[in-house]
Amino acid sequence: MRQHHRAGEKVFVDFAGQTQAIVCPHTGEVTQAPVFCACLGASNYTYAEVLPAADLPSFLSAHVRMLKFFGGSPRVVVPDNLKDAVRLASFYEPDINPSYLDLARHYDLVVLPARVRKPRDKAKVESAVLEVERQVMAPLRNRTFFSLAEANAAFAEQLARLNARPFQKMNGSRRSLFEELDRPALAPLPARSYEFASWKRARVSIDYHVQVEHAFYSVPYLLAGREVEVRLSQGVVEIFHGGKRVASHARTYLRGRYQTDPSHMPASHRRHLEWTPSRLISWGETVGPQTGALVAGILERRPHPEQGYRSCLGIMRLAKEHTPERLEAAAGRAMSASAYSWKSVKSILSHGLDRATAPAGKEAQGALVVLHEHVRGPEYYREEGL
Repeated sequence: MRQHHRAGEKVFVDFAGQTQAIVCPHTGEVTQAPVFCACLGASNYTYAEVLPAADLPSFLSAHVRMLKFFGGSPRVVVPDNLKDAVRLASFYEPDINPSYLDLARHYDLVVLPARVRKPRDKAKVESAVLEVERQVMAPLRNRTFFSLAEANAAFAEQLARLNARPFQKMNGSRRSLFEELDRPALAPLPARSYEFASWKRARVSIDYHVQVEHAFYSVPYLLAGREVEVRLSQGVVEIFHGGKRVASHARTYLRGRYQTDPSHMPASHRRHLEWTPSRLISWGETVGPQTGALVAGILERRPHPEQGYRSCLGIMRLAKEHTPERLEAAAGRAMSASAYSWKSVKSILSHGLDRATAPAGKEAQGALVVLHEHVRGPEYYREEGL
């Protein structure tokens, strides 16, 4: 069937059947590098370059440079059914590779793969591949290239000649037809070029983190146990659930590192995380100097400060049940007895010992006076009338 191509509508992409030899200058090893080709439908304007590998990052990076070469973006890109473009081939609904789809969204492109084993669906690029092999690669067959940059510089020179060569059966050239038809119809490129990103599936652990590339990233805790999609670019990790982005983190390349957003934590975990020794001491000082000193003493006397957090939180609870004056007096009495604990302060307040007057004078010197309802004291044993 005769196909009519509208200006700026489609670009056809494929790999050439031949490869380009690249020689390592240090070892002399020869690597056969794949050649990426592209062709605009209306003008046959052709692009080609040598890639380091036929993998997904190289394939997508070639698209970015191709669009820069054209100076704009067409509406549709037509690839073959290679795995880097189509994850699962289907006549009705092909499953496009997520990274390729990501690039298409960035440039406002539509991916329309050719049918399986139907090369005529992309006859334009099949013809362009043949021209690249004859007019670009063949003239360079006797040259030795020691890097991809060197090979691509030579490819650019030959491409300029190919695109400027006059047509045999019609007026003009690929270049003139591109300037007349395709270039005015191409959409402008976005200000920022596409940055390669890979997609992975992961399951949220019970600690509301997902493990990706040996690092851990938090998501809202309500998603624990759910399956999510993770988009990894060079500097950012984005996590999606149900088509919506639920988390975004700066990417870390350190194994075992945790990236946690406090807003993803349950309220109880967030409150625990917010408590630090300095904050607990500052709270105690708002009640009074004795309470602040007691809190500091509790934290100092534990092998690890977090072991004293619960005792300090218990004293905070007592502040809601008693006046600041009583708590301050109880804290001073507990420290005088070297009783740095929540139980001691609670006992003093429960028995009203914070209101009792501590003994003074010689009786208090060099001795620890303990006040308790079951301790009778000297007055109990003194005989009346003596």
